[in-house]
Amino acid sequence: MSIHEDTISWLLEENQPAVRYHTLVDLLGRSKNDPEVKQAYAAIPKKGWALEILRKQKPSGYWATGESLYRPKYIATNWMVLILSDLGLTNANQQVKKAAGLFFSQWMDAKKENIFHDEVCIVGNTARVLTRFGYGDNPRVGKLFRRLVEDQRPNGGWHCREKGDGVIDGWEALAAFAALPKEKRIRSVNRSIERGAEFYLERHLVEEGKRYAPWFRLHYPNHYYYDVLVGLDFITRLGYGGDKRLGRALDILKAKRMNDGRWPLERLHPDPSSYAWGKGNLKWKNRSFGLETEGKPSKWITLTALRILKRVEDAS
Repeated sequence: MSIHEDTISWLLEENQPAVRYHTLVDLLGRSKNDPEVKQAYAAIPKKGWALEILRKQKPSGYWATGESLYRPKYIATNWMVLILSDLGLTNANQQVKKAAGLFFSQWMDAKKENIFHDEVCIVGNTARVLTRFGYGDNPRVGKLFRRLVEDQRPNGGWHCREKGDGVIDGWEALAAFAALPKEKRIRSVNRSIERGAEFYLERHLVEEGKRYAPWFRLHYPNHYYYDVLVGLDFITRLGYGGDKRLGRALDILKAKRMNDGRWPLERLHPDPSSYAWGKGNLKWKNRSFGLETEGKPSKWITLTALRILKRVEDAS
């Protein structure tokens, strides 16, 4: 895999320790016990994106409003913890632990908002977040994974609707399975992964019905939206980096690489929609939320793309 040296230097800058940490571990192969790696990880909640998000958290653990973990999109608790889990934080961080407790008390223990009967996007995202936060062995999280297995459709995909075949947009179950360590994946989960991966691979990750333009653009945060980067990320995390049917999706990704070796943030969600945003890091206006500026080189997109290409190379 060809990586521009200045691109790595850019990703290793100390202003975004989450990117620095994942670059050291995932791209450069450094041990998590390496002093430089440990220093970068310890800085994640103290500087950059994670710190900006944690500063917005209310004392009782929520963001935006205590009335709902889900609304308003995309600035309420549900959406903020998705990003924090991507950045690498766990329940070792007390603010994360407090936020995770809200999911158990408001969505998994309460009768009013019982997530076990909700849509695959919410169930899958919650299973993924809580597993990354360190609750993978909790029986209630295990129940979420069982629900994902049970809700898989005969064609191998998932759908938010009660009836009908699975669709490419229903990606959250496989992303949740990818967060599970291999040794934690029981037989039913492994079988579900095999069927789900085949569903995406036979569609080359982007071929389903009429061409849908947002699938071919790069976004972050993903929330519950699908695009080619999302598909490549979870399918390679699950161990399918060597499958030849990834060719078209990989060609799309490689074509978006800029001359300096970086990738841009092409759109913020919701896409396509008109919305207002200003200069700076975090955008809180009109429900859109971004860590970086649309249309500019993105550290997170570049990191994700290079992780994908490394997994593909390692699988060949």
